[in-house]
Amino acid sequence: MKRHVFLSVLLSGLFASVASAQQFNTHQHAGHQHAMPGQVPSSAVGQVATGPHGGSLKQAGTLQLETVVSQAGIQMFVYDSSGQPVSVQSGRGAASLRVDGYAKRYRYDLLPDGKGGLTVPVNLSKIAGRQVEVDIQLVGLAGLGRSGVQLKEVATVPASETQLAAAAIARQKICPVSGKLLGSMGDPVAVDVDGDRVFVCCAGCVNAVKANPEKYLTGKPEIVVTSATKEDAALIAAQKKCPVMDESLGSMGNPIKVMVGDKPIFLCCKGCVKKIQAEPAKYLAMVYGGNQATSEANASSSNSMPISVTSATQADAALIAKQKDCPVMDEPLGSMGNPIKVMVGDKPIFLCCRGCIKKIEAEPAKYLAMVYGGGSTASVPAGRDAVRDGVFKVTAEDQPFIAAQKKCPVMDEPLNAMGGPFKVHANGKAIYICCPGCAKRIAAEPDKYLAILASQGVNAPVLR
Repeated sequence: MKRHVFLSVLLSGLFASVASAQQFNTHQHAGHQHAMPGQVPSSAVGQVATGPHGGSLKQAGTLQLETVVSQAGIQMFVYDSSGQPVSVQSGRGAASLRVDGYAKRYRYDLLPDGKGGLTVPVNLSKIAGRQVEVDIQLVGLAGLGRSGVQLKEVATVPASETQLAAAAIARQKICPVSGKLLGSMGDPVAVDVDGDRVFVCCAGCVNAVKANPEKYLTGKPEIVVTSATKEDAALIAAQKKCPVMDESLGSMGNPIKVMVGDKPIFLCCKGCVKKIQAEPAKYLAMVYGGNQATSEANASSSNSMPISVTSATQADAALIAKQKDCPVMDEPLGSMGNPIKVMVGDKPIFLCCRGCIKKIEAEPAKYLAMVYGGGSTASVPAGRDAVRDGVFKVTAEDQPFIAAQKKCPVMDEPLNAMGGPFKVHANGKAIYICCPGCAKRIAAEPDKYLAILASQGVNAPVLR
């Protein structure tokens, strides 16, 4: 506790002495400066090399100075011209640290640590992987002169093995052998083969990687697509529905079987295969448990738009040619038979197959926005049902514009992330926000937030 208080005091005032020392040690005239007698100027600090402790090594006068930046803090080691360690017990210093991208500087004392170095014992683990700039001043060391030396270091705070492993696991997500989510069977196991590393879900998968490293070291599970057979009947009955389309398996012909590692996922049709290939972890979680990041969980419950379904006819050819792709599956219209025509109110949406109908029924506003967008002349009713002064509940007519806007311009969060969306009025237009707290910002600077939306290609609808 005392150390924490001590470091906090250092943060606020320690480097005042450095500033005064810098003023004392140099003088300027006619646009240039000179070092005072006994001082090693910054320009005299030589080229960078690697020191015995893995830090950067620079020549300063007759000495070599090594700076080490680690998660445990900053260390300085001093060597003579032959590379032999020099005692730092009489030395003192100060370090001013700035994290890249931030203006604020943090100031610390460099003091002898009793182990041959000058040390700042500060925890830098929270900025692991970030680049830092460190200004250092040292005094009291023989060979540096009466006024010491100043130098600047730019370094990256190294990540720990644990942090590097956690980042790699988050990127990989899935065991390439079993197809299971990493972490679903305890801590993932690292497998190193010829300098490459991959993570597997359990010790049982290790030998498979070692036996066939070319197959598994990509970190991606093998995905194999086949048709289901009679032997899969029990698994199909247990899964029941396609995780992509939420259609009953068998409702669109013989189910498609996709093996992700050693895990089967059954689909209603071939059109769903590319979804599994793009996001295997998501659909494994949906079928076998785990976190499900699916937009269906956030589907709007306010749907008063009449919906009717028919098959497209020759009269629809021009509209189909204009729309081109199914908004649900992103497949070309006609690639899976005659397109399906869904009338949402008086607006037609064409789909690649009947399996997509359920998506339109669940989120008609979303798909209307995808097909028709939101033009600058579009309008919505002014808010009437207020949740607080100036903040209104949304209606079915707002849904296409909510789907088009997607994020709150104040918080840059999804509109449904904090209880929203809500509607506010901004210079005669509607802006959608994630929570009532954002309304004050927009009321204070409506033009600013309309401009933010415009820069994102979003045209806020006019209020009527």
